[in-house]
Amino acid sequence: MVVPEPRLWRTARPHVVRAANAVRPRLARAADAVRPGLTRAAGAVRPSLARTAAAVKPQVTRLARVSRPKTVKTWQYTAGAAGAGLALAATVATAAGPWDSSGQRTAERDRPVALERPGGTDHEGGSGTAAAGPRPAPSAPSVLIGLGGTGVTVKSAPTGKALAAVLGPLLGNPALGTRHTAAVVDVTSGKRLYGTSAGTALTPASTTKIATAVAALSALGADHRLTTRAALEPDTKELVLVGGGDPTLTARPDAGGWASLRDLAEDTAAALKKRNITKVTLSYDKTLYAGPEIHPIGVNDNLAPVSALMADEARTDDTSSGPAPRATDPATAATHTFATLLADHGIKTTSPGPSKATGRAEILAEVSSPPLSALVERMLTNSDNDIAEALARQTALAAEQRADFEGGGKAIRDRLNTLGLPLAGADFHDGSGLDRTDRLTANLLTSLLVKAGDPAHPELRPVLTGLPVAGFTGTLTSRYTDGAAGVVRAKTGTLTGVNTLAGTVVDRDGRLLAFAFLTSNTTDPAAAQSALDRTATALAACGCG
Repeated sequence: MVVPEPRLWRTARPHVVRAANAVRPRLARAADAVRPGLTRAAGAVRPSLARTAAAVKPQVTRLARVSRPKTVKTWQYTAGAAGAGLALAATVATAAGPWDSSGQRTAERDRPVALERPGGTDHEGGSGTAAAGPRPAPSAPSVLIGLGGTGVTVKSAPTGKALAAVLGPLLGNPALGTRHTAAVVDVTSGKRLYGTSAGTALTPASTTKIATAVAALSALGADHRLTTRAALEPDTKELVLVGGGDPTLTARPDAGGWASLRDLAEDTAAALKKRNITKVTLSYDKTLYAGPEIHPIGVNDNLAPVSALMADEARTDDTSSGPAPRATDPATAATHTFATLLADHGIKTTSPGPSKATGRAEILAEVSSPPLSALVERMLTNSDNDIAEALARQTALAAEQRADFEGGGKAIRDRLNTLGLPLAGADFHDGSGLDRTDRLTANLLTSLLVKAGDPAHPELRPVLTGLPVAGFTGTLTSRYTDGAAGVVRAKTGTLTGVNTLAGTVVDRDGRLLAFAFLTSNTTDPAAAQSALDRTATALAACGCG
């Protein structure tokens, strides 16, 4: 299933270009270390991804043998990952994969043009990120190798001993606090390759969203949509705006493919006029969700009050992601906006108040969100807390649980248990990870990622496609600018004293690995984030077979 979402990439493109311009000299030096082998490989490029991967691998392997001494320093892993990132980014742009739905194929095609212009194919001639045309570039195994690709032969999985030699010193960095856990798993086989306290549950922060995504997709299906309706009560001329729990409903002139409150108002007004109605009593129904709307952390710019009815996530500015001031009553704010839009179409309304649509109400108009797959991708890419809490409640509703924070947490756990995932020590109190009492293990996080890549569960694939891409999308836009760009894809997590990272990476030999790093009692968030990035970069550059 492909859900076109080009706006995500159009929004990210300026950030990509700025990041590329800032780091091009460093990446050029890093790429110099591997360019000779990559250039030789370029001549072996074939239409078949399998043959091109086979052609490039011997050169990369020889480079590794020549350039890597017995004791390899972190900067050498970083340089190797930078070169591999350029090659992988170019190839992945031409490989088939469902992750084009978020514009990431376009992003990865443009990224090599901005960084050194080694490029691939013709980039459609107008990416806007470089003045000169791209030169041919070597191909490399798809980022989603092992998840449906054919004909690509890679080495056996790296050994635990070799990985420990690489990851152990990096994870021992004092910047990562007094406690850390980690796990690395071969996605193709599901075999755990490395672990340290992997079964110990720690506060996961926003990596909780991976679990929320898996649970929601499993419970509802990737094609599920959230619908907002306008219903007319017979006899009373009461018009009720019925919230369906869609936080992506927008009142902006350019809806960008999301459900439009403006369209709903226009269609509603037309339906009313057909009935010779030009004035109504306006109400709103937000009863789909239950319990308190305010998260246990309290009022916070990272999350609106959780309501079944809101527009633009109740933001009071023009942002679409990240922290922002929010309306204190999202349902009332959305209905006031709806009233203004109805007035623009000649329908007068009373001041809106709360109500509940009856079974006798006639649906005049409705608008639906994009498929759940698109919501999950947006949630993961932007670390969107509002979508996360909505999906937790939707999962609760699917399980006939109470749609509140507690019910959402229970429904997520129950759904993951049904999937056979390792839940020892896990505890869910929300869907976003803002609650510090949430607990996840590295074992569970890597298992979630492996499950998302399981061919038996194609509905879970948006969990992988939505992960931010190192160097240019979502919460990783400004990270990994000196290594592993386009190779690491990961969900970040940050709370005071907590830094986590979980995702996938293609190592130097073309293996797709899932990893999870959790830390606690950190004191310098920037230093901890940098230490985690270096660890993932080392994993990307590791030829640890």
